[in-house]
Amino acid sequence: MELMKERFAKLLLGEDMSGSGKGVSSALALSNAITNLAASVFGERWRLEPMAVERKARWRREIDLLLSVTDHIVEFVPSQQVSKDGTNMEIMVTQQRRDLLMNIPALRKLDAMLIEYLDNFKDHQEFTYVSRDANESEKGGAKRKDDKWWLPTVKVPPNGLSEVSRKWLQYQKELVNQVLKAAMAINANVLMEMEIPEAYIESLPKNGRESLGDSIYKSITVDVFDPDEFLSSLDLSTEHKILDLKNRIEASIVIWRRKMHHKDAKSTWGAGVSMEKREQFEERAETILLIIKHRFPGIPQSSLDISKIQYNKDVGYSILESYSRILESLAYNVMSRIDDVLYADSLARDPNLSKRRPSLTDSELVKGTVRTLDPKEEIEKLNKMEAPASMTLSDFMGWQLDQDTEEKKKDSNNLEDTLNVDAIKLKKPPNIVTNKKFSYIEKLQNLGGLRSPTARH
Repeated sequence: MELMKERFAKLLLGEDMSGSGKGVSSALALSNAITNLAASVFGERWRLEPMAVERKARWRREIDLLLSVTDHIVEFVPSQQVSKDGTNMEIMVTQQRRDLLMNIPALRKLDAMLIEYLDNFKDHQEFTYVSRDANESEKGGAKRKDDKWWLPTVKVPPNGLSEVSRKWLQYQKELVNQVLKAAMAINANVLMEMEIPEAYIESLPKNGRESLGDSIYKSITVDVFDPDEFLSSLDLSTEHKILDLKNRIEASIVIWRRKMHHKDAKSTWGAGVSMEKREQFEERAETILLIIKHRFPGIPQSSLDISKIQYNKDVGYSILESYSRILESLAYNVMSRIDDVLYADSLARDPNLSKRRPSLTDSELVKGTVRTLDPKEEIEKLNKMEAPASMTLSDFMGWQLDQDTEEKKKDSNNLEDTLNVDAIKLKKPPNIVTNKKFSYIEKLQNLGGLRSPTARH
């Protein structure tokens, strides 16, 4: 109780303990509290291992305290009431706001899944970690091939992982990837709902050409436009350059939309360009932005996202955004650690391997297209992929044997046991909704946007 009083006192004071009223808004205070809690509990996952029992208990206790605020964010909904004389009357009753009612349980489910997937690594024995400053004899030839010098090096057997372990790791990666996509889709929808702050708008240049620069502007307005070709012509070798391009494109899209919305006579494209052409050019910029978000999921938040979070006053949006963002970040880190093991395994099996490290989103990209992600769809896919509720490596080995036996039974026309496959699927989660506002950019058939996980923790 004392802990709860202290936490909520800080939230009410807007993190300004002097009481002088110079603190941040309640929405931003809650967002910071959830972000800081996740940073202190999870940090950056350096190894594939279960969370400590104490940390897990602390996380459950404190996140429940912060999420309890949403229980009191309500709206009026119609309801039927029967009076004593049997007359039916329609009255208005309070109910938790619809987006919170649907998305908070979904995020809690994703939260529980991620922690459970980490628990599944408690009995792994085929790979170990060696600290960065260990000598060469301890590393046994294992070396990191990237610039993340602070992460421990993965050590696998000389001939690589066994086939069962490799398949199990791939399966775990698919599960975590589905959690990542669902959290990213929820977060992207929430950010879309947030209003663009006036402070951000005032910081923008006068036109889109000035924001993009002459060379990018000319590339976007050519008659024949190929987004892949356009991106391949740019220098995207560093995180800073990728983020700069993302910021420029987002700024130009905001400028063009505002000008078309207000029907500004002073066109950024010139007097001879039709409205259809203007929409086409804006859609091209949007397409580039979406592909960047898919190809580089690990870059920090853009200036627009940071500005929305900072100036947002809606407490419900703030909690949904911060909770989904920290789940994104955790899922992305877990996937990165799984990729580290799989990459070490591929090098052990073929020391001369010179191909690049696999990208987390390579499977999602098809040349020229980017698939739209829907939160409800992604969680339903996760349920269909889900095997028994907790699958450790030992369980997986047994499960693989069961599948082989099952195939043999099919050949002998004994289908009785195969009907039990449906029983291993998890219970369907509640539907996930947002009050998403659609713009004409949704006309793009196969395009969708993902937000990159934050680099704050």
